Amino acid sequence: MRIRDMEVGQSARIVRFGEGDRHYRQKLIQMGMTRGVVFSLIRKAPLGDPLEVNCGGMLLSLRKGESDGVEVEVCQV
Repeated sequence: MRIRDMEVGQSARIVRFGEGDRHYRQKLIQMGMTRGVVFSLIRKAPLGDPLEVNCGGMLLSLRKGESDGVEVEVCQV
C-alpha cells in the first residue's frame, strides 16, 4: 500500500522503500522515516498533494509522487 492510499487518521508501518529517487529516500530516512517506523497520516491537501504525516512527534509534509516509493502496511495503534 502507498501512503496516498491511506485514510486520514490511519497509522501505518513502513515496510520498504521502492526504486524511487535515492536522494529523496535518504532525506526521508534522515527525518526518521525508516523501515519499521509507525507514523500517522494527519492530513491530505484538497487535491491530495502534499500529504502531512506525524512521525515520531514531528509533522512532515510529503509530496505525493515522491512518497509513492514508500510501501506501508496499515496497523492498529
